[in-house]
Amino acid sequence: MMKYALFSYIPKRFQNRISFEELDVCRMIIGFKDGRNVYTRWAARQFAKALSAMDLTDTVVVCIPASTTCAHVRRWKRFSKMLCQLTGAVDGFDRIQVSGSRKRAHITGEYELCSNIKHYVRIDADFFRGRKVLIIDDIYTTGKSANAFIGAMQNAGAEVRMAMSLAKTRRFGE
Repeated sequence: MMKYALFSYIPKRFQNRISFEELDVCRMIIGFKDGRNVYTRWAARQFAKALSAMDLTDTVVVCIPASTTCAHVRRWKRFSKMLCQLTGAVDGFDRIQVSGSRKRAHITGEYELCSNIKHYVRIDADFFRGRKVLIIDDIYTTGKSANAFIGAMQNAGAEVRMAMSLAKTRRFGE
């Protein structure tokens, strides 16, 4: 399975070392994570452009759940609908339910999605069984959350073909 990131994300503590263009992309990524409409449209267009050569008519787009139900809906509902309209893919947003909340792994370093995914996410296995799936993430840092969610989708019977992230965290010598 292929994993791909569209951009690099530089954490705030390193942003004094990057170009204006890189800083602008980081600003748009954070705007997207906050669920701001202009950045949701921007992100959907970026993914659609990257996927333009692929036939996604029988592929379900599924977004990796955010840390709370509210954040999940704010970040992914409009995005998923827009991306599917632009690519012809099937919108799987309503087939993934987030319940409760979990600690944000990029802040705490605790990957609750990995160890307790069944407590936070409900996957409609009847819908996904045997279907091709494209997994979408916002920022890929360690890959632990993405891998846990991919595993859960595969356990539900989905055929995960590809995982894409808006950005991959780029580290500077720490």
